Amino acid sequence: MLKKNELIFISFMLFSMFFGAGNLIFPAFLGSSAGEDVWLSLAGFITTAVGLPILGVLAVAKAGSFHTLVNRVHPIFAFLFPLLIYVSIGPGLAIPRAGSIAYEMGMKPFLPETWMNQPVMLAVYTVIFFAVTLWLSLQPSKLVDRFGKLLTPILLIMIALIFVKSLITPMGEFTVATGAYQDNSFFQGFMDGYLTMDALAALVFGIVVANTIRSKGVQDTKLVSKYMGFAGLGAGILLASIYTILGFLGASSASLGEAENGAGVLTIVMNELFGSIGIVLLGLLFTLACLCVCIGLIISCSQYFSTLFPKLSYKKWAVILAVLSLLVANLGLNQILSISVPILGAIYPVAVVLILLGLVGNSVSHSVYLVATIFTAVFSVIETINTTFLNGMLDDVLGVIPLYEQGVGWILPALVGVIIGLFMRKTFEQPDFEEVAA
Repeated sequence: MLKKNELIFISFMLFSMFFGAGNLIFPAFLGSSAGEDVWLSLAGFITTAVGLPILGVLAVAKAGSFHTLVNRVHPIFAFLFPLLIYVSIGPGLAIPRAGSIAYEMGMKPFLPETWMNQPVMLAVYTVIFFAVTLWLSLQPSKLVDRFGKLLTPILLIMIALIFVKSLITPMGEFTVATGAYQDNSFFQGFMDGYLTMDALAALVFGIVVANTIRSKGVQDTKLVSKYMGFAGLGAGILLASIYTILGFLGASSASLGEAENGAGVLTIVMNELFGSIGIVLLGLLFTLACLCVCIGLIISCSQYFSTLFPKLSYKKWAVILAVLSLLVANLGLNQILSISVPILGAIYPVAVVLILLGLVGNSVSHSVYLVATIFTAVFSVIETINTTFLNGMLDDVLGVIPLYEQGVGWILPALVGVIIGLFMRKTFEQPDFEEVAA
């Protein structure tokens, strides 16, 4: 049995693994753009940026492991989809993105102007950043002590201080919503939540949380799943609270000036509230958040790849992933962000469908998993090709599908897949997972 304080620290650990730079900049920019509609936009954002990650942890806990969950679709899918996710949230996208943002916010503003855009400065910074990340990743058993007891409380205290200061010295009034938030507040927030990548991360962080719980002496599978669920809920409550604060700060600062992104919004906020010292605090906040998420991702990915390809040990995989992330990070933040949207657009809907089916439990048949996943994946890939390479040439065709314009047109194909899968189960009398287990 875990003590209450141990469960709280594990929740803190999971929160800090989720909470990276993207979790800072996206809700802040949402608040600045949504203005008076900030609460409606935040509702959409929290649905995908908090609700889905919590459900992801619960789905993995219910299934017993991520491998068990994906294996319900097909053995080939069980190999390819996790591999795609681990590459995306690992060295291919999320880890380099965090390292680049740490440089952009934690170091670049303090460099002489002639040095700011020199590639060598990014190279030097990322070498140091990923060396520290690797060092802290080599002993995953100390994750709770480093995250739950130290890094997370520091993050929460810093954000709480910023929020309290904004209440004592209000920055300004909420403005009218701009851009896509004018007519589509909720769904724009919903789509923004994809960019945090936390629903994908939730599927793979399960192995870290489970191993942490087992290291505390809990070996009963059902009890491990139960504690994973509690940890997910605790982390979700913290995330929702922080997003609400950041959205409020962004909306309050909209009248102070325009910003191109969430980092610019937070720069305006910190400068208004704390003056020049605020930029230093912001750099520290970004660096700490990026460091936390990179450590969590390298640990998760290294544990996965050392299981998939056991000829290399956990530590060797950690070194490989840190080096690959370092190299990709030096492509620059803009280049990394430019490829993140289409990749996430293609795989996120599949992850959402998998999570929702996993929550239903063992009563869902193989045919439902298979057909719903195929229909969702095919639509998502077509939509991604249309927006990325065809400049919307297929909009008239795809536009007949409900909710396509809101960015969630995959919902109908997924539902059709579920219905066909249920029909196939009845027709061919395929047993469900409970019957197989029995």
